Amino acid sequence: MNDTLRLGRIGGVRVGVNWTVLVIFALITYGLAGEQLPHAYKGLPPLFYALGGLLTATVFLASLLAHELAHAIVARRNGLTVTGITLWLLGGVARYEGEPATPGAEVRIAGSGPLVSVLLAAAFGTASAALLLTGVDGMVSGCVTWLALINALLAAFNVIPAAPLDGGRLVHALLWRMSGDRLKATLQTTQVGRAFGWVTMLTGFYIAMWSAEGLWLTLVGWFLITAAGLEAGQARVRARLDGIPIRRIMTPDPFTVPSSMPVAEFLREMLPRHRHSAYPVVDEGVVHGVVTTERIRREPPETPVGALVEDAERTAAETPLTELLARLARERLLVFDGDRLVGIVTPHDLTRELEHLAREVPGFPAR
Repeated sequence: MNDTLRLGRIGGVRVGVNWTVLVIFALITYGLAGEQLPHAYKGLPPLFYALGGLLTATVFLASLLAHELAHAIVARRNGLTVTGITLWLLGGVARYEGEPATPGAEVRIAGSGPLVSVLLAAAFGTASAALLLTGVDGMVSGCVTWLALINALLAAFNVIPAAPLDGGRLVHALLWRMSGDRLKATLQTTQVGRAFGWVTMLTGFYIAMWSAEGLWLTLVGWFLITAAGLEAGQARVRARLDGIPIRRIMTPDPFTVPSSMPVAEFLREMLPRHRHSAYPVVDEGVVHGVVTTERIRREPPETPVGALVEDAERTAAETPLTELLARLARERLLVFDGDRLVGIVTPHDLTRELEHLAREVPGFPAR
C-alpha cells in the first residue's frame, strides 16, 4: 500500500496516507454528522453536527495512527528497521524490514498495537463517564463514547487469531515457540487467516442482500484472503533463500568508472562493451556511489560522471540474502569484502535468483 501523501515523521517514523483514507474519513464523518448525531441529539444547528462528525473522524484516524506507531516503535526497539506507516481504507500498516528474531519479540510487536487501542478505549471511556458525572450529557459526551467503543472494537478485531491480523501474529509466535519451525507456524496461521477471510466475505455477501453494510464486510474478507496468501508466499520465499549469502546473486568484480569521465566518453567507450544498468564510481580505491545508465543518457556530453553519482547502500558479501530482501526490492547494493568492493546487486539480480529457484522447485513463487 503506497503513500499518496506524506505527513512527515513521528518519533523518527515516516508517516503517510493513501488516498483511500479519504473514503473512510468521509464515511465516518457522514455517518456521524448526517445520521447518528442528529438522531441522538435533536434540535442542534447543522454546523454542530458537521463539526462533531469531522472532529470525531479526525480523532479516530489519530487513534489508528497511534495503534500503528506502537507497532513501529516496538519493532524498532526489537532490532527491526522501520520503513514507514501508511494509513489506508482498512486501517493502517506499519512496514519494517526483516522479521522478529524470536517469538518473544513478535509477541511484543504484535501485542503493542491492540494494547494501545485498549488504553485509548479506556481513556475515552473514562472521559465519557467523567462528562456524564459532571452533567455534560450531550453531543460531546456522545462523540467521546463513540471513540471509546470504536477503539475497543478495533482492539477486538485485531486480536482475532488469523493472519495477517495482530492476533494471528500472536498465535504465530506461540506456534513458532512450540514447534521451533517459523515456516510451519506461518503456513498454519495464514490458512486460518484465509478461512476467516472467506467466512467474513461470504457473510458480507449475505448481509449485502439487505444492507449496504455487507459490502464493508465483503471488502474486509477479501483483504484478509489476499494478505494471508501473500504472507504465505513470502514465507516460502524466505525459507528457500535462508542461508544464501548475498555473494551468490551479486555481479562480481563490477566494471567501475572514474568520477572525471565525461558522459560522452562513457557512452562511447563503456556502454557498448558493458551493458549494465549501474556502475560504481571509484577513484583510487575510494567508492563514491553508483551512476546509472538511465541517468547518464539524459545528461549533456561534457558532464562528468562524478556529478551524477547516486548513493548506494553497502553490505558485506556474506550477509544473508533474507536480511536484504526488502531493500533489494527497491534499490541497488554495493557488496564489500572488508574494504574491497567485490560486487553489485540490483533488483534484477534478485528477480533472476527467484526465477532460478522457481525452475528448481515446482510451485515456488517467482515473485
